[in-house]
Amino acid sequence: MTAAMILAAGKGTRMGELSVRLPKPLVPVLGRTLLDRALDRLDAISAAPVVVNVHHLADQMEAHLGPRMASGSVVISDERDALLETGGGVKKALPLLGRAPFLVINSDALWLDAPGEETALTTLAAAFDPARMDALLLLVETGAALGYEGTGDFFAGGDPATPALLRFRGEAPSSPFMYGGIMITSPAAYEGTPDGAWSNSQMFRRAAGNGRLFGLLHRGDWMHVGSPEGVRDAEARLTALGRG
Repeated sequence: MTAAMILAAGKGTRMGELSVRLPKPLVPVLGRTLLDRALDRLDAISAAPVVVNVHHLADQMEAHLGPRMASGSVVISDERDALLETGGGVKKALPLLGRAPFLVINSDALWLDAPGEETALTTLAAAFDPARMDALLLLVETGAALGYEGTGDFFAGGDPATPALLRFRGEAPSSPFMYGGIMITSPAAYEGTPDGAWSNSQMFRRAAGNGRLFGLLHRGDWMHVGSPEGVRDAEARLTALGRG
């Protein structure tokens, strides 16, 4: 059984006025919140415990998660006092996640597994080798990522259909793969990292420098839902695919 964390504490400022009254993870896409969609995926693989961090409009988040918290299926990592970003948020939650490898999911990533394929979560978990990896990232082809406006993050030193060693884009104008907001890692990857607020990208860079950052290509659809336009585009894609 794999533990998991959903990163859900951010302010969601790209959602505009909507973020003033609603945490981004509770934004609905075709009637189901981003947070519940991620939790559904974790339920399907019996992930436990599932840690959700909260900061912006934390009371709303806890009220929404109340039944899951009462059943013990979700545990809150409270960041009301200070938003810790992605790396600091995971580090704070380590005592709740246990000592084994665990999944980390960005709450604004919405993905579909390819028909007939294993779920991305179980594929990552099965491929992760803590003896040679600090983190195994879900990769998405830069040009195929709906709602992503960047120019990619990584080059792969091998076939990304199997775990491939990653290197950062660096000074290159673009790269073929971007981070899809889902990874499996282990507590050891956070040893020696700072307290307070910092980004997981710092851990990625350290792991890449040590030859311990790997990626695995996602075979299905992937959507970034970080703005009202992103919501509309994701709803249109899901409707067109008949997979709402």
